[in-house]
Amino acid sequence: MPHDSDADISVDLWPGTPPAQAAGETFTPWLDVYPLANGEQRPAVLICPGGGYGGRARHEGIDVARAFNAAGFPAFVCQYRVSPNRHPAPLYDVARAIRTIRARAAEWGVNPHAIAVCGFSAGGHLTASLGTLYRESTPPTPDAIDAQNARPDALILSYAVLAWGEFAHKGSFNNLLGPDADEDARAAMGLDSRVDEHTPPTFLWHTADDAGVPVENSLLFATALRRHRVPFAMHVAPHGRHGLGLAPDAPYVARWHELACHWLRDTFADVPTPPA
Repeated sequence: MPHDSDADISVDLWPGTPPAQAAGETFTPWLDVYPLANGEQRPAVLICPGGGYGGRARHEGIDVARAFNAAGFPAFVCQYRVSPNRHPAPLYDVARAIRTIRARAAEWGVNPHAIAVCGFSAGGHLTASLGTLYRESTPPTPDAIDAQNARPDALILSYAVLAWGEFAHKGSFNNLLGPDADEDARAAMGLDSRVDEHTPPTFLWHTADDAGVPVENSLLFATALRRHRVPFAMHVAPHGRHGLGLAPDAPYVARWHELACHWLRDTFADVPTPPA
């Protein structure tokens, strides 16, 4: 199916109607592929743009993919379902994306044991959902691709929606769960409460005065990682609006990408490359 994409390659995530599709919904999710030219199997990054589970921000997708390419990482963008689709539809999509990458790793020059997922805002919530709820990400009627492992090898959380309660971004939860979802369902998607010792190593960054998603979202998640002895790095800049992406107009904040790339290289330094 043709997609509204500038990617080198785009592939449908599902062969037919996606699981948990909203009634009357016609959008079908896909994966944008930005491989490197040399074909060597390298650590890769799957990107989940933000948009409050109501859309997907372009500047948090293709721009970020190209930046990771420039740093030597094959990159992918998950064009996942948003409202009126509800949980678990987006989770199924991002899990299908990482499984598809692992299934086609040799073709796309990816080390299937070194795949990070990088998400922004609500896309960060989806990223952290995969990192904490990957055991719940297999659809009711799985196929051969769904037999692949859905657990990411690392997470990059960029001003992410993570917590329920006092610091919640309620619009994202309304879009993900529906405005009539009960308190228990909302609390269950507060992902700081879902961290355990199997959560992947995590890189977090935020700005202290983010007026859209409070920095406490990252602080609470980092605290949970520490409690469960999960390796993490965290960077908080003093100033910066929500939704900065690569932050080209904020040089101090923009260092997050360089730092994340260094962190990824260190995190994956001991992961063996598959034999040719």
